[in-house]
Amino acid sequence: MWTTLTKLDLTSVCLALFLGMIFMVLFEIFRIKSCRGQFPPGPRPLPFLGTLPSSKKPLQFIRSLSQYGEISTVYFGRKPMIVLNTIQVAKEALAQEAYSGRPSMPIVYWLSKGHGIITAPFGLSWRQQRRFALHTLRNFGLGKKSVEDRVLEESHYLIAEMLKSEGKSLNPHHAVHNAVSNIICSIVFGDRFDYDNKHFSYLLKILNEHSILIGSVAGQIFNLAPFIKHFPGPHQKVLQNFTELLGFIRDKIKGHEGTLDPDSPRDFIDAYLLEIEKQKSNKGSTFHEDNLVMSVLDLFFAGTDTTATTIRWGLIYLIQNPDVQERCHEEIVGVLGYDRLPSMDDRERLPYTYATVHEIQRCANIVPFGVVHETTQPTKLRGYDIPLETTIVTNLASIFSHKEHWKHPDAFNPENFLDENENFFKPESFIPFSLGPRVCLGETLARTELFLYITCLLQRIHFSWPPEPQSIHMDGMTSGSHFPQSYNIVCRSRDTKE
Repeated sequence: MWTTLTKLDLTSVCLALFLGMIFMVLFEIFRIKSCRGQFPPGPRPLPFLGTLPSSKKPLQFIRSLSQYGEISTVYFGRKPMIVLNTIQVAKEALAQEAYSGRPSMPIVYWLSKGHGIITAPFGLSWRQQRRFALHTLRNFGLGKKSVEDRVLEESHYLIAEMLKSEGKSLNPHHAVHNAVSNIICSIVFGDRFDYDNKHFSYLLKILNEHSILIGSVAGQIFNLAPFIKHFPGPHQKVLQNFTELLGFIRDKIKGHEGTLDPDSPRDFIDAYLLEIEKQKSNKGSTFHEDNLVMSVLDLFFAGTDTTATTIRWGLIYLIQNPDVQERCHEEIVGVLGYDRLPSMDDRERLPYTYATVHEIQRCANIVPFGVVHETTQPTKLRGYDIPLETTIVTNLASIFSHKEHWKHPDAFNPENFLDENENFFKPESFIPFSLGPRVCLGETLARTELFLYITCLLQRIHFSWPPEPQSIHMDGMTSGSHFPQSYNIVCRSRDTKE
C-alpha cells in the first residue's frame, strides 16, 4: 500500500482532494435541503457555516426573522435552531418542560463542565441547585424589605460616587456595575466592595469582558470547532478570565470554611457549605464544591451584568429623551420630595417612572434571542416535529417591537406601559425574564434594583451629555448580549430647594 501511495504524483493527490471537497459540499447542500423541508422556514444557510455568520447587523437580522412566520429556523453551523417569533408561540413552548433543556455549547461546557444553575442541563442536579438557591436567597432577603434596604443604602454610595465628578465628563460604567454587584455580593459573600477597591474593579472588568467574549466571533468559532482549545487564540483569554473569577470565588469559600458557624449562616456560601455537610451520607447528592463554585459564579454573573447593562442603557435613553427624564423627576419629587427614599410600595404612586423603567428594559433588550433553550424530548410545535436536543431561542427583538402589541413599537416612549388613565400596565408581550421552568432565577432582585436605583438616581441627579463630541450608536454591540458602547455623561446634583 505504501508503495502505491509513493507512486502517486502531486497532481493526482490535489485532484483527489479537490473532488473530495466538491463531494462534501454537494452532500452538505443536499443535507441542508433535506433539513429545510423538515423544519420551519428561514433564511438559506451557507454550507458548514450556517445562517448567523452572514449577518452584519445582528439586531436587524434577528427582527427580520419574523417575516418567515410565528416560528422560523436559522442554522448555527450545521445545527438547526428554532426561533419563536411571537408571544403566543413563546408562551406555548416555554411553559412546557419539553423545552426546558440547555444546549451543551462546547465553549460553555469547556468552562462549567455542566455544573451550576444557568447553563446546567435539565435534570436532577439543576432542579436541586435551583430549588436550593431560590430558598436560600429568600432566606437572605430576596423579595423582602431587607433587600430593598440594601439597594437603598447602596444607592447613597452610587449617587455620591457619580457626584464626585459633578459637572465633569464621567464614564458611569464602573460605578453602576459596582453598585449592582454589591447587592448580590452582600447576599452571596456577606460583604460589599468599595468603588475604589482595585482588585474587585479588575474582577468586574474581566466579568464584563468574559460575557462579551463568550458571544463573540471567537466564541462562535470555538463552538463550531472545539478542538481549537488545544491551540493559542482569543478563546484562551476566555479561559484565563474564567479561571481568575473561579479563583476569587474559591478564595471566598476557603475563608468561609475557616469561620463557619453552623448555628448562624451569614450568606449563601455558608448555607451551601452546611448543605454539603448535611448531604455527606447521600451518595447521589449533587451538593459538592464544583456545584457550589459554579452556582456562586452564576449568581454573581446574573446578579451583576444584566441589571448593570440595563441601567447603562437607561442613562442613554434618559439623556436622549430629556422630556422623559424631567417628567420622571417631577413625579418622583412630587410624591417623595428630595429626602424620602423610594420603596417598592411606591410603584403605584409613580406610574410614569415605573413605566419608564420597563420601557428601558424593552428598548435595551439586552438578550435579543433570550437565554437559549433545548428540547428534552421529541415534541410538536405548530404542526412541526421538533426532535430531541433541538436548540430553541425566543425572538425578543421581534416580540418587543411587534406593531400589534405596542403603541410605539419603534420609539422610546413610556406610554407603551401606560393605559388610557395614565396607570401602569404590563403588556403580555413583555417577557425579559423569559417564561416557564427556566424563568430567570433573579427576576425579583432585578426588578427591585432597576426600579429603586433608577428612581433614586432621577430623584437626586440630572444627566446630560458632555460638551465634547462622542458617537452614540443606539444599536450598541451585540455579542450574545446587547451592550451599549462606552460613553461619558455629565452628572449634576438636583437643587433640593427647587
